[in-house]
Amino acid sequence: MADPGPVVVLEGVTVMYGAQAALEDVSIVFNGGAVGLLGPNGAGKSTMIKALLGLIVPGRGRMRVLGMDVAGSPLDIRGRVGYMPESDAHIPGMNAVTFVAYCGELSGLPHVDAMQRAHEVLFYVGLGEARYRNVETYSTGMKQRIKLAQALVHDPDLLFLDEPTNGMDPKGRDEMLELVRDLAHHKGVNVIVSSHLLPDVEYTCDEVVVMDQGRVAAAGPIQSLKQPRGQVFELRVKTPDLDLFISHLRAAGLDCHATEDDVMRVFVPGAGGARDLFAIAARERVQVRHLRPSVPTLEDVFTSAVGER
Repeated sequence: MADPGPVVVLEGVTVMYGAQAALEDVSIVFNGGAVGLLGPNGAGKSTMIKALLGLIVPGRGRMRVLGMDVAGSPLDIRGRVGYMPESDAHIPGMNAVTFVAYCGELSGLPHVDAMQRAHEVLFYVGLGEARYRNVETYSTGMKQRIKLAQALVHDPDLLFLDEPTNGMDPKGRDEMLELVRDLAHHKGVNVIVSSHLLPDVEYTCDEVVVMDQGRVAAAGPIQSLKQPRGQVFELRVKTPDLDLFISHLRAAGLDCHATEDDVMRVFVPGAGGARDLFAIAARERVQVRHLRPSVPTLEDVFTSAVGER
């Protein structure tokens, strides 16, 4: 396991794009191990990573990565950090092993060591047989893998992975998540996974920071956050106006959102539980067809944190 101590610290960080705040007075600590940076598109996740890498200068606040001040030591930080960007960043005309070795040299490795590490990490990410092909001939999934390879080539202490499963098919996505999980839980690499996909974060990470509109909406160990003060139920009802019934639930302080097969997940705060649900249904003359307790999920945490409706 990676060092459980803090690897990233932000103190009152604000980043502006014109009049729009991409990050607004963000103060948060990322512990070692595997931490998810979760939030909808536009929440500020990529901006935070770029600021931590020294690629964007905040208007206010301080940041430390691996104990080093970002403003004072950006190059030292980049030498110990691997970054897998969301967008493609390969160089046309280069084969995979040459490209990854070049990235290793940019990170400070001697040429021979960089080439050796390039072969090793390409085999690790599943591109060993394709390492002499030009990167522009790769499929979307293969390009995701080579982005991970170049982030690993210099043996970093911390990995920033920005939407690592972006565009991958189900099999490739599962394999990528296994790699991320292996790095964090068996290879001793600290990993920060930025994603808008809740299952990806829940499978690979132990802690999560939920972002919404440039602010931290929730943070902590996933298992602790999944223990709300109340109960979660699966609910199916018969009513001529489902939207009206949902509005009554929400007016009563219950958090609900639809899932598949016309079943809603409803969070009932406090100790009332099913009694409160039945009382509202009876008052609104709505027939309850299905009701059972449900295990809280990261989706419940996310929905509550960002206020999705």
